[in-house]
Amino acid sequence: MPYGPHTPEDRAAMLGAIGVASVDELFADIPAALRASELRLPPPETEAELADRLRRLAGRNRVDLVSFLGAGAYRHFVPAVVDQLLLRGEFYTAYTPYQPEISQGTLQTIYEYQSMMGELTGMDVVSASHYDGATATAEGALMTCRATHRERVLVSRGVHPHYRQTLCTYFGGADLVAEEIPLVADGPAAGTIDMAVLERMLADPDRPVAGVVVANPNFLGLLEPMAQAGRLAHAAGALFVSVVEPVSLAVLAAPASYGAEIACGEGQPLGIPLAYGGPYLGILACREALVRQIPGRLVGMTTDVDGRRAFVMTLRAREQDIRREKASSNICTNQALCALAASIYMAAIGPHGLRDVAALGAARAAELERALAESGAPRLHPGPYLNEFAVRVPNAPEVHRRLLARGVLAGLALAEVEPDDPSLADALLVCATEVTTADEIEVFAWALRDEIEQGRQLSLPGLADSRGGRAESGGRAETAGGHARHAIGDAR
Repeated sequence: MPYGPHTPEDRAAMLGAIGVASVDELFADIPAALRASELRLPPPETEAELADRLRRLAGRNRVDLVSFLGAGAYRHFVPAVVDQLLLRGEFYTAYTPYQPEISQGTLQTIYEYQSMMGELTGMDVVSASHYDGATATAEGALMTCRATHRERVLVSRGVHPHYRQTLCTYFGGADLVAEEIPLVADGPAAGTIDMAVLERMLADPDRPVAGVVVANPNFLGLLEPMAQAGRLAHAAGALFVSVVEPVSLAVLAAPASYGAEIACGEGQPLGIPLAYGGPYLGILACREALVRQIPGRLVGMTTDVDGRRAFVMTLRAREQDIRREKASSNICTNQALCALAASIYMAAIGPHGLRDVAALGAARAAELERALAESGAPRLHPGPYLNEFAVRVPNAPEVHRRLLARGVLAGLALAEVEPDDPSLADALLVCATEVTTADEIEVFAWALRDEIEQGRQLSLPGLADSRGGRAESGGRAETAGGHARHAIGDAR
């Protein structure tokens, strides 16, 4: 049972003081179906019985799939040194470094993370302690409003849908306006930000824009014309926010190079394994001029009274912790363990190793593109990409489910995350990284070709009503080595 020091009389007095009859009235705005209900736990079990129950539950996890899923979280090889150092007791149990005199190790790890991430993004300032890419993106958009004293932000539809949803949630609570910039429907620039529409949205003199938020690569894996988008934003007096994938920065232009004032994104690809949605790491960086607007923790290096090197949190108002209504953000956590994982990973593989990870992933993606095209699933968009792209597959959600039964996780069925976009109804978003093998590509291509051929033979609009057994295809799609022709060479 939870411990509470207040008596029923205390609770009645507090409720009376604020003018409500019961605690339930305080939650009246939350629909009843969404409120916590009574816990119905099974009878107690012995330790052995409980361990057996947990083993059975764990056994339901699929760890045997050939995976081509990306969509914001990516498979990468993580050197053993990352976990070996990360799980040391002094790091694993450390919490928020409020007292610098006893937190020098934790403060230094945050400082090293911020320093390396600053080199990667080209930005002057990097903060720590953001939950994930979605919250970091929302915080970056809020920064533009505080800095410009404007209330309207434009967000590309090419930004991850979860990031857009989180941003809208933040903005709704702050009475700010977030509007989506559409993507080009067809032609060579299909799937990337519509520059003509962006220019018109920025030109409204009665509704000035605080910031423009664009992802590169975008959610569909395509490379955006970031320099052009930044120039349009700056011409309208708006700030430019770049949503980045950190590994890609080893081969693509850094946000600072094309004029972005703010860079944000998800740090999971940097040494953090895939899990059930977290814990992950939000990246947030900015120009020095915005240092007073950036939330989270900033760690600086200084010297103590004896001239020895020391680390301390800096440029951080106490309101961030004790006067929440005056704080720039309600971020109040310590993601330092995930930041440390990213630091160890970047230090272990170095700049050349990170470039190899990005380049090899791009090469594997080019092999995947060729194999899927030969299987009857061509790319949906013609523009350059790095290691992720969409392919057209008739009745993609059903084919995705059928492939899962055959041991292949065929990326993401885009209709399930973008149901209002008819152009994505028959599309799978697939991804390859440096750990993707030629054998995995062959298995995927062969299984996909078999499913597509069966759909054609049944002469149905889709595969949802198919009956009977499954005949095996007579052969397997050939795969060939190659270079990342759509990625590094064409990166904009």
